[in-house]
Amino acid sequence: MIESVKKAQQEASAALLSRALQMCRAKQIRTETLVLEGEAKDMICQAVEQMHVDLLVVGSRGLGKIKRAFIGSVSDYCAHHANCPILIVKPPKEITT
Repeated sequence: MIESVKKAQQEASAALLSRALQMCRAKQIRTETLVLEGEAKDMICQAVEQMHVDLLVVGSRGLGKIKRAFIGSVSDYCAHHANCPILIVKPPKEITT
């Protein structure tokens, strides 16, 4: 059971990264991707340092202040600990009609 979940996660990661690479290449943006296991905030900051990243782009889930206080924010951690400039992309606002 654990192996099938792990395999599904790996496949989902590969598909997501493939799509992101296609989008970046279409805009002629030089990108590198990497899949790591571990605590996201720590792994991202380690990878930034090891790969000599020029710019780190991370998403923000838009958690409220209370949720962010309890579970933490990867983007906030990276903004304070990554050794490069960071761009935090907020989720789109819902369109109300």
